[in-house]
Amino acid sequence: MSVSPARKQETIKKFQASPTDTGSPEVQVALITERVVHLTEHLKNNPKDHHSRRGLLLMVGQRRALLDYLKRKSLDRYRKLIETLGLRR
Repeated sequence: MSVSPARKQETIKKFQASPTDTGSPEVQVALITERVVHLTEHLKNNPKDHHSRRGLLLMVGQRRALLDYLKRKSLDRYRKLIETLGLRR
């Protein structure tokens, strides 16, 4: 089960830069973070689910790449996003 559509819309509204923004790096990272948190909880209850664990690792790598891109383009937006989401680094 993935993140509910209502929760997804709420996250998009929280991180969008303009009313029509749905694909900025901030929004993408926030949505991936929601999915990572959800999948982490699933893996705590199902430790032998290796297929989902691989998906989690791919998502974390994708999020890291987006964060690196954002850090290169705008350091202040990167720092604000890291602080808002509570991510390390």
